[in-house]
Amino acid sequence: MILTIDIGNTNIVMGCFHKDQLLFLERFSTEQESTALEYATIMREMLDLHEIKPSQILGGILSSVVPSVTNTVKLAAEKFTGARMLVVGPGIKTGIKLAVDDPAQQGSDLIVGAVAGVHSYPVPQIIIDMGTATTVSVINRDKAYIGKMILPGVAVSLNALSGKAAQLPYISLEKPKKLIGSNTVDSMKSGILYGNAGALDGLIDRINEELGETCTVVATGGLAGVITPLCRHEIIPDDDLLLKGLLILYHKNCPD
Repeated sequence: MILTIDIGNTNIVMGCFHKDQLLFLERFSTEQESTALEYATIMREMLDLHEIKPSQILGGILSSVVPSVTNTVKLAAEKFTGARMLVVGPGIKTGIKLAVDDPAQQGSDLIVGAVAGVHSYPVPQIIIDMGTATTVSVINRDKAYIGKMILPGVAVSLNALSGKAAQLPYISLEKPKKLIGSNTVDSMKSGILYGNAGALDGLIDRINEELGETCTVVATGGLAGVITPLCRHEIIPDDDLLLKGLLILYHKNCPD
């Protein structure tokens, strides 16, 4: 079995593969102050929950956008399982051409997503990842990663709105009964949800126009399932995209 871990600013996503089958996907909070022992305890609980023994883990791979946490989680996984953990970074084989100004500055999560996207879906392609930030990555028909857009994440926008406006409450992200809200809470829900959906639709239109062709659109991330169903474009949901990309990279760099 192969352990895959994606470290984001808000959450860490962990999954375990047996061959090409994802056995589980779990999320837990990214805590910069947590120790390797504390992370190892979480990993133990998750594997126990799914009746997987540490000795069954033959190897692993992780990507991270939180440098201060990367080595802590890597150490936790290696100590707990006894398996070597590969870290996505410079020097790793991806099979993806980065046609951008500074390839070294691209987030590892975006590259991992691109690897899985090219492997699983037709190009040209747009990959939307909705986490702490919303990223919209573009892969051209030659399977080259040509750039991205970065937007404030849905929760970040909502927290900023509620935190800066004294009379606006903190709300849950549930679809309102109608677009035009007749009270403050529904008005906020409509603005956040449909506003983000409209932003994605607009970006998709502009990307297609700039490329001169229609892209396949894939969405992943914790909030994708809330926003993308409200979009007018056809968007393929893939919650497992990054973990599948990590598995592909593991096999590219650690052949059996």
